Amino acid sequence: MTTCGEFLIRQLQAWGVDTLFGIPGVHTVELYRGLAGSGIRHVTPRHEQGAGFMADGYARVSGKPGVCLIITGPGMTNILTAMAQAYADSIPMLVISSVNERDRLGQGRGYLHELPDQRALTAGVSAFSHTLMSVEELPEVLARAFAAFSGARPRPVHIELPLDLITAPADHLALQPRARASRPVADAALIRAAAERLRAARAPLLLLGGGCVEAPAEARALAEALDAPTALTINAKGLLPAGHPLLLGSNQSLVPVRELAREADVVLAIGTELGETDYDVVFDGGFALGGELIRIDIDAAQLDRNFTPALAIQADARQAMERLLAELPPSAFDVQGPGARRAAAVRAALAEGFAGWAHYRQLFDTLQQALPDARLVGDSTQTVYSGNHLVDTLAPRRWFNSSTGYGTLGYGLPAAIGAKLADPSSPVICLIGDGGLQFSLPELASAVEAGVGIVVLLWNNQGYGEIKRYMQRRQITPLGVDIHTPDFIAIARGFGCQAERARDHAHLAELLRQAPGDRPLLVELMEAPPFHP
Repeated sequence: MTTCGEFLIRQLQAWGVDTLFGIPGVHTVELYRGLAGSGIRHVTPRHEQGAGFMADGYARVSGKPGVCLIITGPGMTNILTAMAQAYADSIPMLVISSVNERDRLGQGRGYLHELPDQRALTAGVSAFSHTLMSVEELPEVLARAFAAFSGARPRPVHIELPLDLITAPADHLALQPRARASRPVADAALIRAAAERLRAARAPLLLLGGGCVEAPAEARALAEALDAPTALTINAKGLLPAGHPLLLGSNQSLVPVRELAREADVVLAIGTELGETDYDVVFDGGFALGGELIRIDIDAAQLDRNFTPALAIQADARQAMERLLAELPPSAFDVQGPGARRAAAVRAALAEGFAGWAHYRQLFDTLQQALPDARLVGDSTQTVYSGNHLVDTLAPRRWFNSSTGYGTLGYGLPAAIGAKLADPSSPVICLIGDGGLQFSLPELASAVEAGVGIVVLLWNNQGYGEIKRYMQRRQITPLGVDIHTPDFIAIARGFGCQAERARDHAHLAELLRQAPGDRPLLVELMEAPPFHP
């Protein structure tokens, strides 16, 4: 007999799922029946939140949904934070959980792991949540999930299987081919109207978000066709490669870029929420647009949020850019043209403002010289905050972190593990602070167990340094921020990692180049001496 749980695994494999993240429990063991011989790799985190963050990192690098197997009750409450981060950043994640038997749902009788309503918990952090009430529903619900990932704004999906259904016969079900959902197609008249306004623009500005990461060639061609200075959200880094003459970086919160935004007569924003964590990290409400706004987004509900457009187009980013390019004159981009000169002036002003950040600049120069093709996956920490402004990448999906959107701590380490599993050929550097690392420190054991060779670059200021400064600036007596800092070197070695404290940048570069490929290397950087740029 083939059980419903076994059919689920077979269907996932047929649709290209090669990795699952989960912690087996008494309520999910039947989902594991047949998994060992399926060819799907199972990775065991040390906490369900870690499972979600690993799936998130895996999805951001691979472009495929990260998939988790989660137990009823505490497993679901543990993974909610990871789902919220993925929801905020539009990351595809499939969370498959167990739930109590159908005749016990919502009874409140104290059954193991019982909650009044698991679906209600996930409602705010998922595209949808579904409780399977018959075996026959499974293929359709899975198809709906994968359609949401590929045809709409990708976000987590939760499917829960009652315990009595997991073991129910499913011999009568046949594996289904995966149908590819079409994405919204831009209205031709609106594209022509947008192109007309952009052709007439004297000082255009291009704002690109994470919704464009699948279309770097189109993004670059569009920027050059418009001769438009281009600002990228943090999740969009690499759409214009580092060094491109139109690139402004991810500095929309800084005065030179804000002045350019106010001076622009036409602003084209594609695949971006125009949200606070990319456009107003100084939290002063100072980002404003002086000209007409044209917005393109796959999510119709997003088109009028934060900034009201003069022209709103619901469409897939790549398809819309292709159609716009067809309506624009052939590109004769000049690196000395007006747009490039405007961008160069802004970059020069930014460089002057970054003069006091030489220690961070030197750190990132060291990383990029030692491991030039590395992905940098970050937590919420000072190196990430500075790198969001300073670092540009050569391609998308090579810089992401949890300082955007939901803004959680503890993301960096498990997300870096997921990123490395998605692409073992590229080095992965985790940027994390001593406070954030203590949220997910046991995931070092997961990485050792999975043979994942990542570099964990630990910025140690012995507490919640950024929050402490925030309190001091507001004349609040610091409390709860000078936390006990353990011996991370000893702990990492105890988990089976290689671990060293970098003495200086030369020593750091040497450690990076000699990092093992089969287990993590933790490199501790002390904010105070002996490591001090």
